[in-house]
Amino acid sequence: MSKVIRVKYEKGVLKPLEPIDLNEGEELLIRIIDVKDKIRKLQKFKGILGSVDEKLLEEAIEEAEHL
Repeated sequence: MSKVIRVKYEKGVLKPLEPIDLNEGEELLIRIIDVKDKIRKLQKFKGILGSVDEKLLEEAIEEAEHL
């Protein structure tokens, strides 16, 4: 299963902000993306590109991060 979810870091633990279907003891590989950094990137490009759908910008940034 591959899935992107939002989590909150509290008291040394990453807590999912939505339900996830995992078996007890299952190990995962986690990629951490700073939401504030992503917002800054979106705002930077939004001004340059004019009125562009934010979801489209998010998808473009996500694809670029995987290169």
